[in-house]
Amino acid sequence: MSYSQLLYHIIFRTKNSKKAINQVNERLMYHYIYTQSENMGCTIYRIGGMEEHIHILVSIPPSICIADYVKQIKVSSSKRFCHSKEFPEFGSWATGYAALTYTYRDKDIIIRYIMSQKDHHKVFSFRDEYLKLLEESGIKVDQKYFLQEE
Repeated sequence: MSYSQLLYHIIFRTKNSKKAINQVNERLMYHYIYTQSENMGCTIYRIGGMEEHIHILVSIPPSICIADYVKQIKVSSSKRFCHSKEFPEFGSWATGYAALTYTYRDKDIIIRYIMSQKDHHKVFSFRDEYLKLLEESGIKVDQKYFLQEE
C-alpha cells in the first residue's frame, strides 16, 4: 500500500485581472470547481477569492500532476462560465498560476487565510498578496514578467 498527502494552495486570476467574479454568484463557481475536483479524485478543503482571483486548497492524488489539475479546472470552468448570465464579465483565466505546497499540519492556517480574503483585501492588493505568497515560498519573481499576460 502506498500513502501520500499532496496538499496544494493554488492561486490563479482572471485574464488581465478583470474583476469578473461577482460576489452574488461566486459560490456557484466555487461549487463547480469543487465538483470537478471531486470527480478527479481530489479533496477540496477550501475555495475562496475575490473578483479577480481564486484560491483553492486541495489534496491531489499522486496520479494527477499539478499542471493537469490546474489546466482541467481552468479549462472546464472557463467553458462553463465564459460570458454566462451569472458572470457576464468573465472571459477566461490568465495563463499562469501559483501552486504552493504545505504540510497537512498547515491546513487549518491556509483555510483561515482563504476564508479571510474579503477582509485581507481591504488592506492588500492582489498584486501585493501574490508577490508576498510567492516570496514566502522561496520563489524568485522577475518583476519584468510578474502578472504580465503571456
